[in-house]
Amino acid sequence: MNRSSTISETARQPVPWRSLVAAIGCLTVFDVTLGFTFPLLTLLLEARNVDEALIAFNAAMTPVGILVMGPFIPTLTKRFGAKRVAILSAVAVAVLLLLLKVYPQLLSWFVLRFVLGATGGVLFTISEAWVVRFADGPHRTKILAIYASALSAGFSIGPFLIPLTGIHGWLPFLISAGFAVLATLPIMLISSPDAPPKEGQGTTFFSFLPKAPVLLCAVGLFAIFDAVALTFFPIYAIRVGLGLETGSYALGVLIAGNIFLQPVIGIIADRWSRIGTMVGCAMVAAFLLVLLPSTLHTIWMWLVLVVLGSSGFGVYTVALALLGERFDGDALMAGAAAFATMWGLGAIVGPPAASAVIKLYGIESLPYFLATIYAIYSLAFVVRQKTREDFGGE
Repeated sequence: MNRSSTISETARQPVPWRSLVAAIGCLTVFDVTLGFTFPLLTLLLEARNVDEALIAFNAAMTPVGILVMGPFIPTLTKRFGAKRVAILSAVAVAVLLLLLKVYPQLLSWFVLRFVLGATGGVLFTISEAWVVRFADGPHRTKILAIYASALSAGFSIGPFLIPLTGIHGWLPFLISAGFAVLATLPIMLISSPDAPPKEGQGTTFFSFLPKAPVLLCAVGLFAIFDAVALTFFPIYAIRVGLGLETGSYALGVLIAGNIFLQPVIGIIADRWSRIGTMVGCAMVAAFLLVLLPSTLHTIWMWLVLVVLGSSGFGVYTVALALLGERFDGDALMAGAAAFATMWGLGAIVGPPAASAVIKLYGIESLPYFLATIYAIYSLAFVVRQKTREDFGGE
């Protein structure tokens, strides 16, 4: 990690709470849209008997849009202003969600979900950069953990809405679009969101990439978990006998685990080691994914899902804290864009790879596939740290 970009905690300004709460509010409301739309579209395609591979590739169009748009976000915010770009992006997302209902053909969904990813990625990147910049001081990770809890609360509402709205008709699309529009309201309360450049900091998307390989890999790891769970967990739940309603609730619980346990992760990271906490979360997630199949149809399944969701997401939470600790100004916006792009890359790779594994070994292999990904990251980090010590790395 490039330590020259580290920002001294003592030089920080007081936390701008109004802007911080507003930025968190924007993303929390917007996440209701995401948490509702992802499983909704998967279940609609499953109801049409669309092949798992096509479902995976269709779902991958959203992260493809994020991946393509990511490098342009810092330029857009500099030229037009972050608030203006964020508001227009939210409105565009609402329109695109309605167009998914107007044009239900699979080919149209490939195009619309690509544009949806591009516009939604812009809003999410800008808002998350605000959150990371405003969450200042020695309790940074704890603040970001509270943000993660709020984010998960918004996201978890989506799956719980599906049994109430059903998956057919206009109602689910109108509700999803309505939450996207509501996300624009908190943006009005954010003051001075465009940070001035900081001397000595990388100011472009591409100059940021080699500065934070561990953080970027952590984001990619979480993206694979996130995208695969959202794409295939509803199908997994149905095929292992949980049913649509219980499966939707299980996905909601998996996401909602962050509401209660993310602050604990934040406290541990601030008092102990942020890097150590990040890798520890990956190890716990790998273990619980292996354990999950043996707990299905028992009360222990719910506990495993709560802790699994929190540890799986915790990797990303701590990576955000490390991003804010070490970068600021234009470098922070470039870093947020790089995070979004890495999320897009991980989400593109994840569902097709999971689909291939499912083809070979059946839907029951899904948790083991994800456990392997988390285990590989943990092992790679340990080997990297050992190599750096052996060769005198920093």
